[in-house]
Amino acid sequence: MSEALMDRPAETPAPTSCVIEARELGRWYGEVVGLSDLSVTIQPGITGLIGPNGSGKSTFMKLIVGELKPSRGGVRVLGHNPFANRVLYRELGFCPQQDALYDHLSAHAFLTHLLRITGMNARDSKLRAQQALERVGLTDAMHRKCGNYSKGMRQRVRIAQAIAHEPKLIIFDEPLSGLDPIARHQIRSVFNDLVSKGCSLLVSSHVLHELQGLTDRIVLIHRGRLLAQGGISEIRRLLSKHPRRISIASDAPVDLAVELLRLPGV
Repeated sequence: MSEALMDRPAETPAPTSCVIEARELGRWYGEVVGLSDLSVTIQPGITGLIGPNGSGKSTFMKLIVGELKPSRGGVRVLGHNPFANRVLYRELGFCPQQDALYDHLSAHAFLTHLLRITGMNARDSKLRAQQALERVGLTDAMHRKCGNYSKGMRQRVRIAQAIAHEPKLIIFDEPLSGLDPIARHQIRSVFNDLVSKGCSLLVSSHVLHELQGLTDRIVLIHRGRLLAQGGISEIRRLLSKHPRRISIASDAPVDLAVELLRLPGV
């Protein structure tokens, strides 16, 4: 962290009841549009962020945690401008989709190191790291090197590092990916417990049913734009009203067409 950033006075947050507020938010990479004219308000609790791969979900989340600077518009997170904001970083947790673990370290050593960077003392860092890893089901494996972990175990470590410092808002990018059904149930319980203690979550997925049972509040993004916001049942009804085009290759196209035309709604 630069000296200029460390010396910058703490920002006074704007009064707000929402945890995230985006207004005409845009971000592009050269000529590629990652996010365009997105305006959305997200309330406390659990909110699902849904959209196909490449829809702009990851760009939106990186803007929320201050990893990217908007090309247009703005976003307020817990009342703050998130970009390069040292005060807000202590209130945010981020579980990225990308794997950034150190294979030569154990999960416990990795989390302890991250907590020490935040300014926490050694004793509390070790305790918080242990508690977070126990919550995600890695009690017996926390002292093994990350290089020996399965994909699902590595995903649990990423979730643990996002919750270890007890933030007010946590951003999860595809957190259930790579987890077996038992682990998914366990992580859902962790999410519900976090919310019961006053934490808010934004959980992304490209599969709608993954978010069922976790939340009924959905933000749907497609091609970098807000397509819909509301309950899962509302989103399903909205999608059912729009025709979908599917391309199928076949060695017998006529026979395939005959069979498809017998199906309802085709």
